[in-house]
Amino acid sequence: MNLQPLLHALGIQEHAARALADDLRTQIDELHARLRETETHLEHLAITRTTVTGLADRLPAHTPDLPEHPDYPRILAAFNDATGPLRARDVCEALDHELLPKNIEGTRAKLKRLVKLDILTEADTGSFTRKQ
Repeated sequence: MNLQPLLHALGIQEHAARALADDLRTQIDELHARLRETETHLEHLAITRTTVTGLADRLPAHTPDLPEHPDYPRILAAFNDATGPLRARDVCEALDHELLPKNIEGTRAKLKRLVKLDILTEADTGSFTRKQ
């Protein structure tokens, strides 16, 4: 019995199996590299999420459109700096307005308008706070 044709056929199959194994190893190496890149990207996304979440409390809340007057942003800034409720007189001082009745009443009207816009709340009569 001549074994040469059988051995030749086995050699061809062995060569094909080795080539396939080499190709699969190459694909596995490429997939490992892609997996490392993807895992690194996921880590960066997690870090970004943590950073953004940590900063979210520090970002100012969205403010609805304010009336066209330069005092309104300054009034809101005064409330951002305040540790408690403010009265119209306190806001006048923060805005560097003279403490005249007409200025205090004008400021009180602006504060009432901000209450109507749902930006401030009137905690007690004449005492205003930033809406949470």
